[in-house]
Amino acid sequence: MTTGTPAAATREATMSAGGTVTIGGDLTVSRIGYGAMRLTGPRVWGDYPDCARAVGVLRAAVERGVNFIDTADVYGPHSNEELIREALHPYPDDLVIATKGGFVRGGPDYSDLGAVGNRNYLRQAAHMSLRRLGLDHIDLYYLHTPAMTDVPFEDIVGTLADMRRSGLIRHIGLSNISADQLRTALAITDIAAVTVQHNVAVRENAAVRRLAEEAGIVFSPWHPGDMPEEGEGDLFHAVIDPIAAAHDATPRQIALAWQLHLGPRTLPIPGTTSVKHLEENLAAGHIHLDAEEVGVITALAPEEH
Repeated sequence: MTTGTPAAATREATMSAGGTVTIGGDLTVSRIGYGAMRLTGPRVWGDYPDCARAVGVLRAAVERGVNFIDTADVYGPHSNEELIREALHPYPDDLVIATKGGFVRGGPDYSDLGAVGNRNYLRQAAHMSLRRLGLDHIDLYYLHTPAMTDVPFEDIVGTLADMRRSGLIRHIGLSNISADQLRTALAITDIAAVTVQHNVAVRENAAVRRLAEEAGIVFSPWHPGDMPEEGEGDLFHAVIDPIAAAHDATPRQIALAWQLHLGPRTLPIPGTTSVKHLEENLAAGHIHLDAEEVGVITALAPEEH
């Protein structure tokens, strides 16, 4: 895109709103990414039913300055990566696509979800993701889960390190891990990013966030703007709704802005199937919360240490 166009101005505004974060020392991206998982069928199985809408959302995200997209081979399976290629290839030079491997799924029920850590399987999974995405290497490749029964976690991390040395992947990420597992991995090789569920109500992974910050690792929370529904989370709404009103924002925007205030390496990846909602998510990057507002939101849920 050429500078001076409305699209370029929109991209620059998005990049400057929440600032940027650098992955692995050399991949600088805007601090609000896009999680593509929702662009699949029901229960994350099969194609998204409206392909034109899905393509439109992905293109709108990039046009508005998002240059970090998170996907996985198990989303669909495979269809999510194929959709990203259909919508965005040839990719902008600054676009970083993170994908994941290690989960396998035998059908539409979540009970059919399993995990494989076999060295040859993980290498094959990465190669197949490359083919579907139309890339010659993967900038950020996550182990999707450490819950393997076939291979010790340390051996899997060693496989990822070998994949990086061979040029198949550029940086290693870990998904859905504990703080102890992150420590184990860091004793073996460099880790560029971690992604776990983390939001105003779900804090079981706060220890992972803190360790990532201490180690200079990007922390990428998924479901980052989720809020309990009214009636289920009255305490959350009693605290967050007035803050939202004061900032002329929605509660979910405040929940997302709160993530950005937790540390300079936080990279939330909200997902949506709506351009309007996408724009609301990106607008959260313009919201400045003061220390008191951040503190009262943080105090809403216990954090494991």
